[in-house]
Amino acid sequence: MAENDLKVIVKAKELAVHSFKLTSNANRYPKKYRHSLVDKIQIKSLEIYETLLEANRINNAMNKYLRCETITRAITYCDELLFFIELSMNLGILSGGSAEYWSKMVSDVKYMSIAWRTKESK
Repeated sequence: MAENDLKVIVKAKELAVHSFKLTSNANRYPKKYRHSLVDKIQIKSLEIYETLLEANRINNAMNKYLRCETITRAITYCDELLFFIELSMNLGILSGGSAEYWSKMVSDVKYMSIAWRTKESK
């Protein structure tokens, strides 16, 4: 972790690692979900990280609107990932405890992003 990384970006990295570890386990996610649900989860977890990194690279003084819109996109990706986690639980792939832990990781990134966007928009 670089000292100048925003905490939300660090948390997004941790979320991506957790998402990949969980979904790469063939005993947890059967092969029939590999190209539908697993791919979407892995891609979405990477998009959250990538979008927050992109937002951090936008010069706020030059384009505050674009930075806030980019953060909003990351928040939407968090909501989508939360749905995939809920779907995994409803399909019996994840236990309640596992889904709760993972959802908290996503929610932490989401609410940190909301706080960042609120600060930027002032």
